[in-house]
Amino acid sequence: MKNERQEKIVDIISKRAVGTQAELLVELEKEGIRVGQATVSRDIKALRLTRESTAQGRYRYVLPRERAVDVEARLRTIFSQCVTGIDRAQNLVVIKTLPGLASAACAAIDKMSIRPLVGTIAGDDTAFLAMRDDDAAEELVRRMRKLI
Repeated sequence: MKNERQEKIVDIISKRAVGTQAELLVELEKEGIRVGQATVSRDIKALRLTRESTAQGRYRYVLPRERAVDVEARLRTIFSQCVTGIDRAQNLVVIKTLPGLASAACAAIDKMSIRPLVGTIAGDDTAFLAMRDDDAAEELVRRMRKLI
């Protein structure tokens, strides 16, 4: 029963953007599976599901292997649809995004393992990237501007 339910959860989230446990409960019930919120919560943990931001600014559950897919392609998608501006101040790169999407941009950038990148900080619609030096920041801004 547990394995079948978890397989159904994987099937559901691979076909539809489900972003909350309540939505997942509704989808499971449509499939004839009646469980409580605590059970769904345990299944989410067991499947190691996480939530990622969609281009529409909503969230959806994803499997761990989905996040490992072509990070460069995800970055291009995030940048083309969500980034409104990029600038730099010495070794800091400032990325402006649509509201609520700065953390998605930082997460994608962090996964790219950019050597001169020291770290990222995301607010609601602004992300700061600390680069090792001014030249690295300038090069990163040049590359990122091509993506928007």
